[in-house]
Amino acid sequence: MPESPDVDSLLIERVKRGDQRAFEMLVVKYQRRIERLIGRMVRDTDLVQDIAQESFIRAYRALPNFRGESAFYTWLYRIAVNTAKKALVELKRDPLVTEGAMPASDEGEETSRIENELSDGETPEALLASKEIAAAVNSAIDALSEDLRQAITLREIEGLSYEEIAEVMNCPIGTVRSRIFRAREAIAARLRPLLDTRTGERW
Repeated sequence: MPESPDVDSLLIERVKRGDQRAFEMLVVKYQRRIERLIGRMVRDTDLVQDIAQESFIRAYRALPNFRGESAFYTWLYRIAVNTAKKALVELKRDPLVTEGAMPASDEGEETSRIENELSDGETPEALLASKEIAAAVNSAIDALSEDLRQAITLREIEGLSYEEIAEVMNCPIGTVRSRIFRAREAIAARLRPLLDTRTGERW
């Protein structure tokens, strides 16, 4: 979540007064996060940047109507989600991950960072184990339905609150809680056999 939402408000006011550079600053601030979000929905690196660009174009055109009733990034995420869904319908693509699709580069970097943090100073065997767990988590997320995957991504990767996710997904907060619970259960079920094999195992 952004540290200084007031900065967004100032930039938005400048954009509304015709300062295009202020919008470019908002793009720079949120581009990687928007691409990562779209990458979780589309999982096709050739499309992610195009859909992100289209999302920002739509946001720029709609910005005069932005009233600040929700945070800018919540509003922007909703536009990105809707743009990605529209692109998937138009291309008649299955929103689930296609076999062999590469993860978005931003997510790949993040996974590598997580693996490095988990395994720093550990044995090669422990490094392999942590990589297997990271891969299992990604695989479990990919296997979720679109709604569950989107909810868990917004919560665990983007750090949005339940209220903000409800706004982005345009559904009641109870539905958000249910989707996140079901997503966590599904991920845990995938991880359990892998973790069980590690329990008590000596390297």
